[in-house]
Amino acid sequence: MFASANDPERSLKAIAIGASAVCLDLEDAVAKSEKANARGVVAATLADPSVEGANVHVRVNGVATEFCDDDLTALGPSLPRLSGILVPMVESADEVRHVATRLDALEAEHGVDAGSIRLIAIAETAKGVLQAADVAASTPRLRTLLLGPADLSHDLGVELTADGYELFAARTQLVLAARAAGIEGPIDGPFLGLKDDEGTRTSAQWAKRLGFQGKMVLHPQQLPVVAGVFAPSADEVAWAEAVVAAFAEHEAKGISAFKMDDGTFVDYPVVDRARAVLRDAGA
Repeated sequence: MFASANDPERSLKAIAIGASAVCLDLEDAVAKSEKANARGVVAATLADPSVEGANVHVRVNGVATEFCDDDLTALGPSLPRLSGILVPMVESADEVRHVATRLDALEAEHGVDAGSIRLIAIAETAKGVLQAADVAASTPRLRTLLLGPADLSHDLGVELTADGYELFAARTQLVLAARAAGIEGPIDGPFLGLKDDEGTRTSAQWAKRLGFQGKMVLHPQQLPVVAGVFAPSADEVAWAEAVVAAFAEHEAKGISAFKMDDGTFVDYPVVDRARAVLRDAGA
């Protein structure tokens, strides 16, 4: 869930609301005249006792701007409270490596374990999407990719819709790039209809179907909708349990490919998928 970095009250509420991760935003949510002040606000927010143990990230300004390096320097003392940094408007692997190199020095300076601060690169332009494969393989710090639909739709001159057909190719590109690089599945950007539950649900369903591991939200109302889409359903869990149990029975007999009573064909890729569903469900 995104929260404006220069609003400590909203930031702390966002951290407490139950999202799997929160991103304090120093980029789009903060006017240029407020950038310096917002860095201090972020430091104060991260120092709040309620933040300890929370999964908190910060979105810095783009590497091509005059603000990025100052953002990173200001975050140095707060690194022990951070899980990661989002890098916006990424259009090359060198941009991600630049941030990684700065973090190498900041971790050493502030006594933080080397490599502990992970990065998420945001693809928000046509060039960024086409460079996704190189970006995904740029540094071991890179955890995954994030699609920025608002900026990307502006760059492409298309109108955003809930089903997202207009960005289908871009989303697929990020999924393939992440998989090829061996990193986590990408995260989809937010649906901009903040109080349109059905639109949010449709957008999340398409992202999940295409291979995204999750979706950013901008408003608390969107959170349960998106969480409900990405959490395995009762039917999916029941299917996974049946597949895993049947596979164990057949494997004990030396059989690794078979047909279940309901016609489902099971082999190693299918049982791996079933086990992943159970991991996601905490079962």
